[in-house]
Amino acid sequence: MNKKQIILDTNFLILPGQFKVDIFDEIEKVLGFHYELIVPEVVVEELKKLAKTNKKDAVHSKVALKLIEKNKIKIIKSKETYADKEIIRLVSSDNFIVATQDYALKRELRKKNVPLIFLRGKQHLILHGLDNF
Repeated sequence: MNKKQIILDTNFLILPGQFKVDIFDEIEKVLGFHYELIVPEVVVEELKKLAKTNKKDAVHSKVALKLIEKNKIKIIKSKETYADKEIIRLVSSDNFIVATQDYALKRELRKKNVPLIFLRGKQHLILHGLDNF
């Protein structure tokens, strides 16, 4: 059986900095199977750009980049230059779950019956739509 891959979106990766949520521990709690965490290259580039700004998410983006490195998350090549488009492109093949907080992206992925992981109540993750998997 193929290992399911979880795509981590930019706004999901900044959650540890924003809300002090251990997303890796929480993912482990909501999933009862083997998986691989992946980050599209375009998401890493977005985090790097955010980290160089004066916006409040700059610090959170730096934390996210360190977490990607520390947890040895697989970075995959991107064909799109926009993160949401790349994620939608990737899920056109099976075996993906997307971890995101982006409302528009979640809506688009639900139309495609893609399982989602997102933060609920600023403290724990939930898995939605796995029954369609």
